[in-house]
Amino acid sequence: LVQQVRLSPGLAARGASLSLVRPARIVLLSPMVGVSAFAGLARLVAWPAMLPAFDNAAWLSVLPEFNPFKYNSFPANAAWQTHRLTGALQPQIARLAADGRLAGLAPVLAFQSVLDSTVLTQALIDRLFALLPANGSQLVLFDRNRASPLAGLLRPAATAAPEALLPPGPHRFQLSIIDNAPDMAQGRERRIEAGTLAESLHATGLNYPVDFYSLSHVALPFPPDDGLYGIPPGPAQFGIRLGAVAAHGELGALLVGPDQLQRASWNPFFPWLLERIGAP
Repeated sequence: LVQQVRLSPGLAARGASLSLVRPARIVLLSPMVGVSAFAGLARLVAWPAMLPAFDNAAWLSVLPEFNPFKYNSFPANAAWQTHRLTGALQPQIARLAADGRLAGLAPVLAFQSVLDSTVLTQALIDRLFALLPANGSQLVLFDRNRASPLAGLLRPAATAAPEALLPPGPHRFQLSIIDNAPDMAQGRERRIEAGTLAESLHATGLNYPVDFYSLSHVALPFPPDDGLYGIPPGPAQFGIRLGAVAAHGELGALLVGPDQLQRASWNPFFPWLLERIGAP
């Protein structure tokens, strides 16, 4: 969560507390408004961990810790806490909307990958953006790479158009969909202004990499030249360069599944994202 706050010169000079200043905009990247229903079962899955012989049950996955900035192993308690958090957040947003108290909320600018295995894109739309007032909020959805040679290997649920996630328009927020034509790598922005149904096309000047079939939950905030998650030139800074892994070998030999190494970890549209955040 990023809150953009603009201070008048007078307030800034007096060192006014930022906590008392209304933010000009709220910026969200892959926000956790909803999670999979499986997270609610995590407490049940972990109960055998109360017995010493089954202490591994406290973890949904136990993996080698090869990432220096996050844990690869995932505790069941973390999944349970996300379930509790989103279970409290959604009703609170709904209550505020019903009482008209979202009218004073700063405009929300949210960036979300359509394909996200960590949080529910649908929840962001239904449980937040559908309830926001007409206050200048903007939703940016990153679609899959429709020119990817791997398109034929995607599960049917991953091939739906982003519009299928949205209720019929017009909407009270501006919608931007970053996608590409099936025969072109060039990414484009399809923009629908709030209160309208008309769509306009805008070039991003950036391409989907040929080996990207989609973005991911973790990719959005990282640039292509990030030392760990990107593909910068030169020697790796942190052992494994996660953004450039191309591992080939026999099945079952690695301690981590192929999905761990194949997940997109950097955003090819990062310069465009920064520009959108900085736009007035």
